[in-house]
Amino acid sequence: MNLFDGISYNLRGLYLGIKTPKLLFLGLIRFAAVILITLVSSAIILIYHQEIMDVVWSKPASHWIVWLWYLLSWVLSLFLVGVATVLSYLISQILFSVVIMDNMSRLTELRIRGRIKEPETIPLLTRFSYLLRQEIPRAILPVLLSLFLMILGWVIPLGSILVFLSSVVAIIFLAWDNTDLLPARRLSSFKKRFRLLLKALPFHLGFGLFFLIPVLNILFLSFAPVGATLYYLDKHDTGDDKTPHGSNSSMLNPIPFLT
Repeated sequence: MNLFDGISYNLRGLYLGIKTPKLLFLGLIRFAAVILITLVSSAIILIYHQEIMDVVWSKPASHWIVWLWYLLSWVLSLFLVGVATVLSYLISQILFSVVIMDNMSRLTELRIRGRIKEPETIPLLTRFSYLLRQEIPRAILPVLLSLFLMILGWVIPLGSILVFLSSVVAIIFLAWDNTDLLPARRLSSFKKRFRLLLKALPFHLGFGLFFLIPVLNILFLSFAPVGATLYYLDKHDTGDDKTPHGSNSSMLNPIPFLT
C-alpha cells in the first residue's frame, strides 16, 4: 500500500460517509463538536490576547517598530488558534468522539460485510474505558508530543525541519487512530497492530495528508473511520480469521437508536 492508496481510501470513506445517512449523522456530530469546542477555546484565547501579548512583548512606544509588534500579534494569534484546534480535537476524543468513531467503524463493517465480527457484547462503560485506553498510544501522546516539538521548532535553529517532521508524525498516528479501530475492537494484540502500522507507513502518510489542510482537516477527520475501516476490510480481513473465544458475529445495528 502506497501513499496514493491512502489518499484514495480517505476520499472513498468521505464519499461513503456523506451518502450513507447514519454515517453522515455521526460524522456531522463529530464535526460540530470539534468546531464548537474550537470556537469556545479560540474565543477564550482572543479575549486574553492582549494579556498574552504583554507577557511576550509589551507594545513599544516607537512608531518605527510598532508595526513589528502588530505583525507578531497576528502571528501569535494564528498560532494559538491552531494549538486550540488540536487541543479541541483531543478533548472531543476524550469526551465522546472515540465512541462515535467506533460506531462509525461498526456501521461501515455492517454495510460492507453484512455483519459485525466482534467479541461478546460488553457494558457501555467498560467499552468506553477500553476505547479510551487505546487512544492514549494511538493519538493523545503522539499528538501532544508533536505539538510540543512544533512549539519547540519555533524557538530553535532549523526549527522548520522539526515542525515538518512533527507534522508528519502527527498525521501518521492520526491515520492509525482510525485504521486501528477494527483490529482493536477484535482484541488483536497491540504488538500485532503496531506492526501493521510500521508495514504501511506510506499508506498512513497518504491517508493523513488531508489532516494538514486547515478547516477541511476537521471534515476529513470526522469521516476518517469509514475509509480506514474500508482499508482494513479490503487488505487485512481475509474472512477466515478466527474470532476470539466467546465472540460472536453480530447482525444487529450497532447503534439501535438510529434504526
